[in-house]
Amino acid sequence: MSRIGKKIITIPAKTEVKVDGQTISVKGPLGEMTRTFQSGIKIEVNGGKVSFIPSSKNPSVDMNSLWGTVSSHVQNMVTGVNKAYEKKLIVEGVGFKADVVGTNLVLKLGFSHPVTVAIPKELKVSSDKNVITVSGIDKEFVGRYVAELRALKKPEPYKGKGIRYENEVVKRKEGKKTV
Repeated sequence: MSRIGKKIITIPAKTEVKVDGQTISVKGPLGEMTRTFQSGIKIEVNGGKVSFIPSSKNPSVDMNSLWGTVSSHVQNMVTGVNKAYEKKLIVEGVGFKADVVGTNLVLKLGFSHPVTVAIPKELKVSSDKNVITVSGIDKEFVGRYVAELRALKKPEPYKGKGIRYENEVVKRKEGKKTV
């Protein structure tokens, strides 16, 4: 049995959840999200609560994991339309900069040219003193975008230069020793 799948999700005020077969749409103050899930898990909305029931009486191991996954995705959708997800990146290094120019994020990361990354319209990106803040209602999309930004220049272990998450600790190595 899935412990996460058994949990009932309460719907906050000013939030609507609609189920049409295997498609669920959540509408809240910050926006609207729609997602389609595989068959096998029945999603029910009753009196401000969302519950999940496996369609078979003896669910398999795969069905139990799917049960918990569907529940987590719906919980993330409900949370996202009420309070935006936010992740921060720190750009660290001499001469490294991050600026928002129009709908692009311009990064100077020690290359011979600045790196320009388009900002999707679903996300809000701001840059202040080498701290990039990315926020949006879709937890997966925010996380993927931030991971793509970090992959442009991962932090190196000797001086810690690069792009890192706000709470990430870079394991430092000792440099060459002179004899």
